[in-house]
Amino acid sequence: MNGWLLAAGITALGVAAVHIVGGHRDVVRPLLSCGLADEPKRVLHAVWHMVSIDLLLSGLALLYLSLADGVSDTGLVAWFVAAHFIAYAAAFLVVTLSVGWPRPLLRLPQWILLLPVAALAAAGGA
Repeated sequence: MNGWLLAAGITALGVAAVHIVGGHRDVVRPLLSCGLADEPKRVLHAVWHMVSIDLLLSGLALLYLSLADGVSDTGLVAWFVAAHFIAYAAAFLVVTLSVGWPRPLLRLPQWILLLPVAALAAAGGA
């Protein structure tokens, strides 16, 4: 059993839970009730669901990899998951830093949840 990947999978599933519960309340409800045109509103809603699925599948994949001994591509898949969690974190950091908010790192704190998964998955893939 790979402890790093187990920790990454559990953390990723926790991130998915926070995303689904918190995101539905703080992002989806306001999005669906705003005056944005219907088509972009529905596309953004679909993207939110797509990310929810991706976070869940990533967590499950990391858990599987942590328990599957001798799988030949464990490192490659772990590095792929780490890379896309780094990309997610980078997207939040770029957006929040480009707005000019005071104390920007706390305005969109999702990156704080995403980077630990990336670090744990990378450690497990090494």
